[in-house]
Amino acid sequence: MTHPPLGLTAEFVRDLLREQHPDLADRPLYSGTRGAGNQMWRLGDDLAVRLPWTPRSAEALVRGELAWLPSLAPCLPLPVPVPLRLGMPGARFQRPWAVTTWVPGTPADRAPVTDAARAAEDLAAFLTALHRPAPEDAPVNRKSRRPLAGHAEQFAEQFASATAQGLVEDPEAVRAVWEDAVAAPRWQGPALWLHADLHPANVLTRDGALCGVIDFGDLCAGDPACDLAAAWILLPDGGLDRFHRAYRPASDPATLRRARGWAVLCALGGVLVGEAGVRGRPGGHDTWGPPARAALRRLARG
Repeated sequence: MTHPPLGLTAEFVRDLLREQHPDLADRPLYSGTRGAGNQMWRLGDDLAVRLPWTPRSAEALVRGELAWLPSLAPCLPLPVPVPLRLGMPGARFQRPWAVTTWVPGTPADRAPVTDAARAAEDLAAFLTALHRPAPEDAPVNRKSRRPLAGHAEQFAEQFASATAQGLVEDPEAVRAVWEDAVAAPRWQGPALWLHADLHPANVLTRDGALCGVIDFGDLCAGDPACDLAAAWILLPDGGLDRFHRAYRPASDPATLRRARGWAVLCALGGVLVGEAGVRGRPGGHDTWGPPARAALRRLARG
């Protein structure tokens, strides 16, 4: 993960607003979340400022979120951050940025799902609504468009690192899940809309249930298995079967096998980011470790 550039202070953000959206500049401004490519500032009670600091995240903001989320959001049963205004690149900040709606809640890596039944139904409803055929000009995400076999090197590196650090309780069972997923038939259906990054830091909770989905920077079209992996990553024990019964159309066995492989990749990345956080390394988040380890245990059990 990268770190934000120097200068992204509240006064810096307020100056950007004064230059391009002066009617919003006097609203209260609070530092929000920061991820691999963006920093969010809460603007008043109902808005947020999204500032991308990498070229990739800026392109994703314009080609994905700004272009498509306003039309997708009304069809989704969970709140998502809808872009309302565009900030143009300038001398002060040289990338496009946006003002979006604010989605209240706490990221699930800090406040995990505890209401398995309700969360399973809500996640299934969200993905059922999102997973519809995407148009030909939908964004293409290299990660989700490639078959799982194309991620073999990533798996090997993460698996070796995580097992060497003692972060995987049953390495052979996890390896078996991956190998089975790679051997599963590829998706033969149409490319569907995907969030493509449904890990705990991108899902919000309240009172143990889901209350929002954020960070659509990887929004794209592809194999639904990429998103279905979230059932193993986000839901506590007791939620999986209910999720699969509620999701429509029901997933075929090959899709579920691939989804488990995507879940392994996500969980391995999570345990490594979590361990980096525990050790105080750059880009680490100690809250990512526990849900990722729990996901690996669920996957290893079958």
